[in-house]
Amino acid sequence: MKKHTLALGLTAVLGFSSAALANEATLPSVHVYKSPTCGCCTAWMDHLKENGFEVTATNSNNMAQIKQEAGLIPALGSCHTAYVGDYVVEGHVPADDIKRLLSEAPMATGLSAPGMPAGSPGMEMSNREDSYQVILFNNRGQTRVFAEHN
Repeated sequence: MKKHTLALGLTAVLGFSSAALANEATLPSVHVYKSPTCGCCTAWMDHLKENGFEVTATNSNNMAQIKQEAGLIPALGSCHTAYVGDYVVEGHVPADDIKRLLSEAPMATGLSAPGMPAGSPGMEMSNREDSYQVILFNNRGQTRVFAEHN
């Protein structure tokens, strides 16, 4: 009886591990455009890597042009702009929100965490966490709240 229970337990653990690995293997790569001197952008990229994304980056001294080409309106702006699959991700959007975006696959241009909210991924501060919203936006300038973080 104990061997049978052990075998079932190992099967369950191995099965769940394989499912988790398969899920992460299907995540699209992320390409980030950022200023060459931006440390918080690098910290956000580390957050994505820790959550299963493959991340590459291009340093740019002309982020305004990149944001314009991505279809971002100024109110949605932050310090870095990324492409994840068919979506644009602006700023310090948590990896779980990006995974949800990919899972739900809405008709949208992407997500933005406008500004640089303290406590968001890459903007961790020891004693400060701001409440902030992640905004879903489209190419017509329409927006809606996708997630709220406190």
